[in-house]
Amino acid sequence: MRKPVSRIGYLLIIALAAGWAFYNLRGPHGFQAWMQKRQLIQQLEERNRELARQLALKREGIDVLGWYGPAQELEIRKRLKLVKPNDKVYVITQ
Repeated sequence: MRKPVSRIGYLLIIALAAGWAFYNLRGPHGFQAWMQKRQLIQQLEERNRELARQLALKREGIDVLGWYGPAQELEIRKRLKLVKPNDKVYVITQ
């Protein structure tokens, strides 16, 4: 008499566990959410790589400005909109 009751109990526990697993995998925190998070992580990693590349280019430009005088002077003149007395300036309006 004990065996059929224990079998039904085990089957009930297994069915409840399977139902719980199915609900959690299909629910808002399940497989779909996991895939979306993976995609978001990949996008953020790509953005980090792009930002790191831009940072390296800017650091390289700063290094060049540090040791190459004419480039430094040209950048200062460009940013401050300065001209030398004998320079010709062309203003183009759109």
